[in-house]
Amino acid sequence: MLERPSRRRARRSRRRERAGRLVLAAAMLVLSFLLGIAFARTLDERPRPGDVVTTVRTLTAGEEEPTTTVTVTVTEP
Repeated sequence: MLERPSRRRARRSRRRERAGRLVLAAAMLVLSFLLGIAFARTLDERPRPGDVVTTVRTLTAGEEEPTTTVTVTVTEP
Protein backbone atom coordinates (compact mmCIF):
# COMPACT_ATOMS: atom_id res chain seq x y z
CA MET A 1 0.00 0.00 0.00
CA LEU A 2 0.99 3.55 -0.54
CA GLU A 3 1.77 5.57 2.49
CA ARG A 4 0.47 9.04 3.02
CA PRO A 5 3.08 11.73 3.00
CA SER A 6 3.84 12.99 6.42
CA ARG A 7 2.52 16.35 7.50
CA ARG A 8 6.04 17.74 7.50
CA ARG A 9 6.58 16.76 3.89
CA ALA A 10 3.22 18.23 2.92
CA ARG A 11 4.08 21.48 4.69
CA ARG A 12 7.49 21.60 2.99
CA SER A 13 6.02 21.01 -0.43
CA ARG A 14 3.39 23.70 0.18
CA ARG A 15 6.10 26.09 1.30
CA ARG A 16 8.17 25.30 -1.77
CA GLU A 17 5.17 25.78 -4.04
CA ARG A 18 4.37 29.08 -2.37
CA ALA A 19 7.99 30.24 -2.57
CA GLY A 20 8.16 29.22 -6.23
CA ARG A 21 4.99 31.14 -6.98
CA LEU A 22 6.32 34.20 -5.18
CA VAL A 23 9.58 34.07 -7.12
CA LEU A 24 7.68 33.65 -10.38
CA ALA A 25 5.36 36.56 -9.56
CA ALA A 26 8.33 38.78 -8.65
CA ALA A 27 10.10 37.86 -11.89
CA MET A 28 6.97 38.68 -13.90
CA LEU A 29 6.65 42.05 -12.14
CA VAL A 30 10.28 42.91 -12.87
CA LEU A 31 9.90 41.83 -16.49
CA SER A 32 6.74 43.89 -17.01
CA PHE A 33 8.41 46.90 -15.36
CA LEU A 34 11.41 46.64 -17.69
CA LEU A 35 9.17 46.24 -20.74
CA GLY A 36 7.25 49.35 -19.67
CA ILE A 37 10.46 51.34 -19.42
CA ALA A 38 11.60 50.13 -22.85
CA PHE A 39 8.23 51.05 -24.39
CA ALA A 40 8.30 54.53 -22.83
CA ARG A 41 11.83 55.17 -24.09
CA THR A 42 10.79 54.06 -27.57
CA LEU A 43 7.92 56.54 -27.56
CA ASP A 44 10.22 59.34 -26.38
CA GLU A 45 12.82 58.69 -29.09
CA ARG A 46 10.48 58.55 -32.09
CA PRO A 47 10.48 61.53 -34.47
CA ARG A 48 7.89 64.22 -33.86
CA PRO A 49 5.42 64.86 -36.69
CA GLY A 50 6.05 68.08 -38.57
CA ASP A 51 9.76 68.24 -37.84
CA VAL A 52 11.90 69.33 -40.75
CA VAL A 53 13.99 66.54 -42.19
CA THR A 54 16.82 67.53 -44.49
CA THR A 55 18.55 64.95 -46.63
CA VAL A 56 21.75 65.83 -48.47
CA ARG A 57 23.01 63.58 -51.23
CA THR A 58 25.88 64.04 -53.62
CA LEU A 59 25.19 62.64 -57.04
CA THR A 60 28.07 61.86 -59.29
CA ALA A 61 27.73 61.48 -63.03
CA GLY A 62 29.13 58.49 -64.77
CA GLU A 63 31.93 58.64 -67.28
CA GLU A 64 29.69 59.91 -70.08
CA GLU A 65 30.50 62.84 -72.29
CA PRO A 66 28.49 65.99 -71.61
CA THR A 67 25.41 66.42 -73.77
CA THR A 68 24.51 69.60 -75.61
CA THR A 69 21.52 71.69 -74.58
CA VAL A 70 19.08 72.86 -77.24
CA THR A 71 16.56 75.62 -76.51
CA VAL A 72 13.36 75.71 -78.60
CA THR A 73 11.16 78.80 -78.59
CA VAL A 74 7.54 78.49 -79.70
CA THR A 75 5.97 81.73 -80.95
CA GLU A 76 2.46 80.46 -81.69
CA PRO A 77 0.11 79.51 -78.85
